[in-house]
Amino acid sequence: MSSFASEKLAVLIDADNAQASIIAELLAEISQYGTATVKRAYGDWTTTNLSGWKDVLHVHAIQPIQQFRYTTGKNATDSALIIEAMDILHDGKVDGFCLVSSDSDFTRLATRIREAGLVVYGFGEQKTPKPFVAACDKFVFTEILRKPAPGAPATAVVEQTPLKPLLAAAIAAAAQDDGWALLAIVGSLVLKADPSFDPRNFGFKKLGELVKAQPYLEIKSAPASEGATVYHLSVRMKS
Repeated sequence: MSSFASEKLAVLIDADNAQASIIAELLAEISQYGTATVKRAYGDWTTTNLSGWKDVLHVHAIQPIQQFRYTTGKNATDSALIIEAMDILHDGKVDGFCLVSSDSDFTRLATRIREAGLVVYGFGEQKTPKPFVAACDKFVFTEILRKPAPGAPATAVVEQTPLKPLLAAAIAAAAQDDGWALLAIVGSLVLKADPSFDPRNFGFKKLGELVKAQPYLEIKSAPASEGATVYHLSVRMKS
């Protein structure tokens, strides 16, 4: 992910549908994709519902954007976030957006930003509706960002898409004549097929660790070029 480190990102948080308790972990995750040059959290800060956010806003230099609830049952916060996102998009000063919400209302926004050629990273709980997940280039379930309690084992998020068919399709698409496929290409194809794919959803930190644990796969490493010290991993389905 280091190739994206120079990207300028706008982090827009739907505070009504995001967890303040994981904001430090969330921003650390975002730093792997680029630099958060805009950090805003939207909500009605006059209510007690967002009291958990108030302690973390200043610590992490997140700008709170006030949006009053003019009508009961209508989510004015979503509208405010969408309008400001379009303003930021047209300013042309960022390379991508991080949309933090578990709300499907931002599906069209994510699609529109991608249509403009910018990258969209989504962050939300596993309950996030599939249309919003699919509208992002990558979607991270925030459950995997939570630190386990001291002494407690790490728990994996149950992935919605079965793993074996997902990997098999990507390997088939990337395979050379001998059936071997570069793992980096496989990972890219899997992510395109399912933006929520992440090895951490299955309890593994890296894709290489995940595929090595699958009994139906073979793994091999080879130098990137003759005499090179950099090795590439390749994978194929077992006969």
